[in-house]
Amino acid sequence: MFHRKPLEERQAELRPLKEGKHFEHGPAKFVFVSLLVVVVLTHVVGLAIAMHFYS
Repeated sequence: MFHRKPLEERQAELRPLKEGKHFEHGPAKFVFVSLLVVVVLTHVVGLAIAMHFYS
C-alpha cells in the first residue's frame, strides 16, 4: 500500500534496540498515569469541598 516495502523488510533494516534504553509503552504509561492523577485530584478536591459545605 502506498508503494512502501512490506513491514517485515522495514523491520529487518532496523538496528537492534539497546537494553534499558527503549520503553515501548512509555507514552501510553504517561497518558495513563496523567489521567489517573487528574481523576484522583478531582476526587480529593470534590471531597474537600463537600466536607467543607456539609460539615
